[in-house]
Amino acid sequence: MFVPKYYRNDNIEEVKEFISENGFGILITQNDSKLWGTHIPLVLEKAENGKDVLMGHISKGNPQWKYFKDNTKVLVIFPGPHTYISSSWYDHINVPTWNYIAVQVYGAIRIIEGEKLINSLKNLMDKYEKNSVNPVKIEDMPEEFLQDHIKGIAAFEVEIEEIQSAYKLSQNRDDFNHSNIINELRKRDDYDSLKIADEMEKHRNKLPDK
Repeated sequence: MFVPKYYRNDNIEEVKEFISENGFGILITQNDSKLWGTHIPLVLEKAENGKDVLMGHISKGNPQWKYFKDNTKVLVIFPGPHTYISSSWYDHINVPTWNYIAVQVYGAIRIIEGEKLINSLKNLMDKYEKNSVNPVKIEDMPEEFLQDHIKGIAAFEVEIEEIQSAYKLSQNRDDFNHSNIINELRKRDDYDSLKIADEMEKHRNKLPDK
């Protein structure tokens, strides 16, 4: 994706943390002559070879899985908070814009089975069940019940080859306008506006070189 230099986040560990916190992504593949996208939870893990991978699964009722051939190139999009920025908040004439955080991951997909599949499901459940009052564990499920459900899914891993991130947070604005945008966002009191305001403060840096 197109990312101007002052919107690019080169802190890879911070970007990985964003992926972990915003793990409901969009898996995009080329199915014959048609692009196909599926919205699914994904877990960022470290493979045995030390490389970063995304683990997930989709229903076999979804024809997208039939095109998962080893090393097929895929795109995964992780959208984050986003919000409208009114140009009325500037001290000069300008146009409105949109602030947002988004990450795109490019990699090669492969089907996983057996113990690797089970571990993938376990890690996914453990991640999202950890705050439940009565967390569900895959180890507590009857074997026959588990195997019946596994038959209906196609599990996979995406070996990450490239990560691109866009943190468009008004970094190109001077201190007065940057601060005023934050103040106006906080008046809205909705999640995305407040989150973008927080991220603007966190990622404030110098103006880009002319």
